Amino acid sequence: MPYRSKNSYKTISEVVKILNLNCLDNKNNKPHTLRFWEKQFKQIKPKKINNRRYYDQKNIDVLLKIQFLLKNQGMTINGVKKILNSNNLNIDENEKKNINSMNIKYRINKIYNLVKYLKKN
Repeated sequence: MPYRSKNSYKTISEVVKILNLNCLDNKNNKPHTLRFWEKQFKQIKPKKINNRRYYDQKNIDVLLKIQFLLKNQGMTINGVKKILNSNNLNIDENEKKNINSMNIKYRINKIYNLVKYLKKN
């Protein structure tokens, strides 16, 4: 993916890649997860042009926070809503490290599954 400035908008498929919401079989991206989160969390407000969503860095930061709280911390949607409604949208260094480790674990798992698949064939 070419470099873009932090001020540029990203499509839903680009945000799926940023959040590593791809299925393990890599055939099916999960933009529906983002659409669901958009309905659940009023803080996510992508720009809609011709029925396409475009996310700025602020929206991506909110999505990273939501993902971290739901997936890493095991919180419920209502719990995440309470945190987001408290205007605590900053991700601290520990959260960033956890998000990075989650991304690394995902990639290792993906490589492991690929190697396993290749050994079978």
